[in-house]
Amino acid sequence: MKKINLLILQAFIKPFLVTFFIVMFVLLMLFLFKYIDDLIGKGFQWYVILELLSYQCAVQLSMALPLSMLLSSIMTFGNLGESYELVAIKAAGVSLRKAMTPLFLVVALFSAGSFLFSDYILPVVNLKMGSLLYDVRKKKADFFIKPGVFNNTIPGYSIRAKDKSEDGTTLYDMMIYEHPSGGTAPNITFAKEGFIQNSADNNYMVLQLKDGVRYEDSRTKNAKRYDPRQQFTRFRFKETTTKFDMGSFQMNRTDQDLFKSHHQMLNLKQLKMYSDSNMIYLDSLKKINVVESKRYINYYSSYYRENNKFKPATNISLDQLYHNDQERLAVSNALSQARQVKEMAQNRTAEFQPYYEKDIRYDVEWHRKFTLAVSCLLLFGIGAPLGAIIRKGGLGLPVVMAICFFLIYHVIATLAEKAAKDASLTPLWGMWMAIIVLTPLAIFLTYKSTSDSAIFDADQYKQKGIKFLRKLLSFFIKPKSKEEKVSHSLDKHEVQ
Repeated sequence: MKKINLLILQAFIKPFLVTFFIVMFVLLMLFLFKYIDDLIGKGFQWYVILELLSYQCAVQLSMALPLSMLLSSIMTFGNLGESYELVAIKAAGVSLRKAMTPLFLVVALFSAGSFLFSDYILPVVNLKMGSLLYDVRKKKADFFIKPGVFNNTIPGYSIRAKDKSEDGTTLYDMMIYEHPSGGTAPNITFAKEGFIQNSADNNYMVLQLKDGVRYEDSRTKNAKRYDPRQQFTRFRFKETTTKFDMGSFQMNRTDQDLFKSHHQMLNLKQLKMYSDSNMIYLDSLKKINVVESKRYINYYSSYYRENNKFKPATNISLDQLYHNDQERLAVSNALSQARQVKEMAQNRTAEFQPYYEKDIRYDVEWHRKFTLAVSCLLLFGIGAPLGAIIRKGGLGLPVVMAICFFLIYHVIATLAEKAAKDASLTPLWGMWMAIIVLTPLAIFLTYKSTSDSAIFDADQYKQKGIKFLRKLLSFFIKPKSKEEKVSHSLDKHEVQ
């Protein structure tokens, strides 16, 4: 029995590692394709990109682990079935359930580890990932001059160069427009040549200009009289130096405490604490709404109903309803109070809605901690018997089957989670819907695999189809009786 368990474990570990790294690589490529515009051309150091990718690997574990578990289990038992090793195991008196038991325990350990990971490590990773991605997307692209094109990336400046050297450090025939704050006209600088270099702390870009002229606006800010002779002041220079502030081009790290209250950055205890405090605030809003509504509600109608002094009239026109001006005034006051109650309820709803949505997010994230662990067990429960039934190994049919079942699981989970966030479903049903729907399928496949069912055998369905067609043809084309056959032969003999 130990040899059988060791055989199955060795057959499972290698496909699991291979599929896990393949799935992780594909998910990382999707992440890079999504944020490629935010990463290219900003001059990030290699360790910043590596840090971002490492955080993304941890974040994508919630999708990579269940998919690799499903794919590797199908491949493992498909290979064992294709090489008739499952037949040998059953011939030795070991049932498929006993053979799957050690592997099921290993998957249970993976599921427990994924739960601990989602509760203790994933919130920290989401915090660091969210803050780093926010800073990466906020950072401006590096200063880059294209020949003949104005560059406006530096605030307050428009820089154009007719040509530049191969290394990009020397610019020729430069034109610099400076837009001072509150100035009536831009200051303009022309230079035949300019050399670019960064300061020691990389906070400034130093531009050394040669053989140029500068035009500055000499008018005062509040000048009312136009004087064309004093509009600009011209300065000619052989060499000058201009500094540009590049602080906005540096990646400044945001304080991570600003993101700590987000629902994805919280563990179970923190989610419980934030959810309780949010519910307390919601209850206070409800109480305030009730107290303010009571000011406009008249309880005299209940008194008249109890003493039988008020009887609703039927088939009475509006002109007969009002007997005097006091009744008309009372009805108009009641309508105005009803409008005030309606406006107050609308204002309270606008204040109530964000906290209600936040409470749903907390509940959804709380259930997500458990669904990751259970999804690993569920998809293994689908993949292992499915591989034993199809008896095909490799990366052909098992990959197709795994992708189909994972897409079913992912689509159901995504739609149900969206419905839960929209309050169409409760968070409990929304997060567990995919597991509830696919659990009977896992039980059915396990039963079929243990009973040696050929549910995916194409020859079996082909034979059943042929039998069905024969029965269908025999129903429409009735066979001839013996008398009809004899009369037909006599007629044929007379003709001859």
